[in-house]
Amino acid sequence: MKKWIPFIAILLVMNCTTSAQKKKTKKKYTVSKTNTEWKKVLNDMQYYVLREAGTERAFSSPLNKNNEKGIYVCAACKTALYDALYKFDSKSGWPSFDRAIKGSVELDVDYKIGYARTELKCNTCGGHLGHSFDDGPKETTGKRHCINGVALEFVPEKKQP
Repeated sequence: MKKWIPFIAILLVMNCTTSAQKKKTKKKYTVSKTNTEWKKVLNDMQYYVLREAGTERAFSSPLNKNNEKGIYVCAACKTALYDALYKFDSKSGWPSFDRAIKGSVELDVDYKIGYARTELKCNTCGGHLGHSFDDGPKETTGKRHCINGVALEFVPEKKQP
């Protein structure tokens, strides 16, 4: 049995270095800019949230109380992300939606606060939008896309093409 111990130890070490620990390849986005270029088109808070995955202060966005019909677009690249039909008041302090416009939002995983969370990114420019949680309206999707208002711009229905 003692002869097997080194062999078992080697197998354990090999199993600990699986492909899951390899670095992910960076996704190529349709809209891609350097940090300097982003800083020219975004204000400081937008840059902090969209490019550095920051979070705006709760209850600071005027979009929290917006109940107009329309579309919410990415503040960085203007991609349509959320229809106002799917917005709801989660009382979390951030604009919340139960779903995104199909194909517009990328789901990723972040461990920035010590555990896995589902991060939401613009599928066109990779801008950080917020996070997804499973405490949304049960009568629809059960999801809550908790979005930084500064990452969005609202386009009223009457101004849409």
